[in-house]
Amino acid sequence: MNIAIVLASGSGVRFGAPTPKQFLKLAGKTVLEHTLDIFERHTAIDEIVIVGHEGNLLLINEIINRAGYRKVTKVVSGGATRQQSSAAGIASVVGDGHKVLVHDAVRPLLDHATIDRCLDALDRVDAVDTAIPSSDTIIRVQDDSMIDEIPDRSCLRLGQTPQAFRSGLLRKAHQLAVQENNLKVTDDCGLILQFGLGDVGVVAGDINNIKITYPSDIYLADRIFQLRTRHGNNKETPDLPGKIIVVFGASRGIGKSILQLGTEAGANVVAVSRSSGVDICDENAVRATLRKTMQSFGRIDAVIVTASILRTGLIAGQDYACIDEQVAINLRGSIVVAREAFEVMRESGGSIALFTSSSYTRGRARYSIYSATKAAVVNLVQALSEEFLPFHVRINAINPERTATPMRTENFGIEPAEKLLSPETVAKATLSACFSPATGEVIDVRI
Repeated sequence: MNIAIVLASGSGVRFGAPTPKQFLKLAGKTVLEHTLDIFERHTAIDEIVIVGHEGNLLLINEIINRAGYRKVTKVVSGGATRQQSSAAGIASVVGDGHKVLVHDAVRPLLDHATIDRCLDALDRVDAVDTAIPSSDTIIRVQDDSMIDEIPDRSCLRLGQTPQAFRSGLLRKAHQLAVQENNLKVTDDCGLILQFGLGDVGVVAGDINNIKITYPSDIYLADRIFQLRTRHGNNKETPDLPGKIIVVFGASRGIGKSILQLGTEAGANVVAVSRSSGVDICDENAVRATLRKTMQSFGRIDAVIVTASILRTGLIAGQDYACIDEQVAINLRGSIVVAREAFEVMRESGGSIALFTSSSYTRGRARYSIYSATKAAVVNLVQALSEEFLPFHVRINAINPERTATPMRTENFGIEPAEKLLSPETVAKATLSACFSPATGEVIDVRI
């Protein structure tokens, strides 16, 4: 099997906060949850073992139960040092032939490609380290703080995790380490080299796979999460027999395509818009739509909001009625639908999809209000994913690149078709996201 050992027993002394950093909130979830999500969703990972501080095991188990992590098989008590915690993790693994990844819980930005590289490399070498090139000059100093050496940077790497081993080899390394009194090794690959147990290969890591060590790292990680998107292009519409979907803004563009594709895939799609008398800013109209759907079908599986409005021009040239209209539809409407959808889904669970725009990462001149509201939608999704998680209600933001919709044509004129996404492409990605395990994420749809 492929087993991930997640080291989450740190006390956070260097971080300087009363709460250990693996339990701090980041983009709507704890740091630990983000890390567990990575391995839970990777198809090649079979099991997850969590190593935690004895005093935090109850909290860790509460997090696991609330989030429903199916791959977590064991939560074990760690030691006072990283080495002792890693030893506790491998001691809980039965059998010597498994591929084992040892990863720091406070590296919540690990990508699946790095996991793949580690697992593949274990077929060629005895152990694997993950590293990136050093962008800074590294100096070696003497005890008196005088420079002793400036090594050639091209030969240096910055180590990350995960590190990968066969379970039997890592177990043997820790058995030998127990017999050493003055062992100065900071990680598991160091043990393999210290005792001459095998060769250690290196695979490329990722610059975003940062370790949260100091308070400033939380702010950096939060920004990376905001900018980081999950690729959401899907060539095929998922099978949706019997699914109940409500689409707000279905009269044209992406919403109309979702209606058509969802119906063709076997779903019961309830489609409403302002033209049919349902304004998403009107909580009474939204509530009535959702309650009527519940009465007709007994449940709702997904609620999608594609309704949006864009008014271009300098802010100085827009009156407050124009500004208020954009804020109301793009932001308040999303809030209203998300709130009302949660109320009908809180018993049985479900999925909500709101729409953002690529302009959320940086405000765009001449459509500043639109950019600002779309950035707010991303923050809304990240916050609500945390609030809704105990009720198994998922919420994501769909982030399409420029799409050939009537709204875009009205504001930017006729553009080359090859430079625009089709509404059908975005509709497929939206439906796939709604019926995936993802929550609190920005689903990026690109040409």
